[in-house]
Amino acid sequence: MSAHIEINAVNKIFKTADKEVVALHDINLEIPEGQFVCLLGPSGCGKSTLLNAIAGFALPSDGSIIANGKEVREPGPDRGMVFQEYALFPWMTVEKNIAFGLEIKGMKNVDIEQRVSNLLQMLGLYEFRQRYPKDLSGGMRQRVAIARVLALDSPIMLMDEPFGALDALTRRNLQDELLRIWSELKKTIIFVTHSIEEAIYLADRIIVMTYRPGTVKKDILLDLPRLRDPSSVQFNELKRELGQLVMEEQQRHHNDELKQAIVD
Repeated sequence: MSAHIEINAVNKIFKTADKEVVALHDINLEIPEGQFVCLLGPSGCGKSTLLNAIAGFALPSDGSIIANGKEVREPGPDRGMVFQEYALFPWMTVEKNIAFGLEIKGMKNVDIEQRVSNLLQMLGLYEFRQRYPKDLSGGMRQRVAIARVLALDSPIMLMDEPFGALDALTRRNLQDELLRIWSELKKTIIFVTHSIEEAIYLADRIIVMTYRPGTVKKDILLDLPRLRDPSSVQFNELKRELGQLVMEEQQRHHNDELKQAIVD
């Protein structure tokens, strides 16, 4: 399986008037086509920073990112982004939100209508197609956001804690929906999450990141069968292992804060 995304010696430094913050340090990863990867770690470990670098929103300070054989220098239609905040146009209906990117691309109206209709059916949105975002639940809004990215048929989907603000039942339903879509469409997915259980439930592979500077602490390829049972022995053994890894980084974060408080 060929590498769909290559991350080579990537560093990211944020500079302010009085200091530099190293957000990412020496990240090296190869992500094959069609793989579902979760980035896991505590707040401040650079998960979203890495995702934004892959998206082309915030380029690395050093190193390179290759997607689909081309170096990432800006956002592009080959990399669709789903945010936690939905990012829908409130003045557009559901179907207009989904169609927006296709209209910008200049696709023929008949083709837009067909693709949007298929996605409305796929994601259980057809009866809500004339509704506005304000009339939808959080889960339904996120379905629309996912449909809008799928409409562009990007081979890579980048997802920044897309289910983080949802209740537990809605979250699990959307996780199952995402797995079904991924299985059908064979997208390469990079998914940021704080939830260990969510990462195990979704991913082929989990990248555990260290607290700042963010680097790869452990790269775990999962061999659990799908659909995964959170009550199984294997699931809970992996949950304990990942919990220990993340806890170590949270403790390091806490220790750094104490040291800084003493200095100040």
